Amino acid sequence: MNRQNHGENNKALIEFQNVSKSYKNTLALDNISFAINKGDVFGYIGPNGAGKTTTIKILVGLIRNYIGDVYIAGKNISKSRQEIYKILGYHPQEAGFQRWRTINHALRTFGRLSGLESPRLETKIQEVLEFVNLQDVRYKKIIHLSGGMIQKLRLAQALLNDPQILVLDEPLSGLDPSSRYQVKNLIKNLSKKGITILFSSHILTDIQDIANMIGIVNKGRIIKIGSPDELQSEFHIGNIIEIVYIQGGDPCPNLEDIEGIERIEIGASNKQFAHLKGEADIDDTINGILRKITEHKSKMRNFRILTPSLEEVYLKYIEGDVR
Repeated sequence: MNRQNHGENNKALIEFQNVSKSYKNTLALDNISFAINKGDVFGYIGPNGAGKTTTIKILVGLIRNYIGDVYIAGKNISKSRQEIYKILGYHPQEAGFQRWRTINHALRTFGRLSGLESPRLETKIQEVLEFVNLQDVRYKKIIHLSGGMIQKLRLAQALLNDPQILVLDEPLSGLDPSSRYQVKNLIKNLSKKGITILFSSHILTDIQDIANMIGIVNKGRIIKIGSPDELQSEFHIGNIIEIVYIQGGDPCPNLEDIEGIERIEIGASNKQFAHLKGEADIDDTINGILRKITEHKSKMRNFRILTPSLEEVYLKYIEGDVR
């Protein structure tokens, strides 16, 4: 492939190609490759120590000694750093805000480091503070901010240079439910503006209602990448069929005898849950269930397939390290 034109013949805005990184005797990243398309919200999920922060630090230029290649907008970041930094915003897990500064003072300092000058800088500070809803505490000292406010300030700082790409390292870490909800909505709104977002977390629920693509990383390796629906449908484990009978009806006995059913779980008095084997043909199993219910003359009210939750799929991948 002609690397000079890399990215021009596909939709990838960010691409990692066979990237590895070691710290002394520890392999933090093990030959990872993945791509993020323009406009994606890419949820990067894995346990603590899986390699998420190392990946992010390579992307934003804080780690430069690594094996492999990383491209942004078709350009190798090791050769076009200054050009790339102009389109990239970074929300670190721990931003180095000096706590004696005010919000305004901190943003002015970061803005100048990004090359912004007055009056453009003043306009941008006002814009980002309004976006994260901190305009009313603009002159409050950082030492007096709540955890949610500090995360919003980190996000505001990352937005000062109008980035096309936003990199968020654990932006919901340590937040109470209200602040978590607010920051999630801010991220969703940024996505609606067309910003491409890489968003890391070790908690799946943080990203599952935000991300349109999810990458699972564990022990420095990419285990799986796909949309939430793809992750659920491609990993054929634990499909459950819920059978609801009329109130006071007679549930069908001996469903566990049907090929493809691992076990039958009794729910409420009028419910059964048929847990399918991983290799079961779901259509054949459903036909077998319906035949048996008809033969027994049980009065069924509802019948539906419960696919595994994304949380179940994620845990199966991590626990089994499936690839």
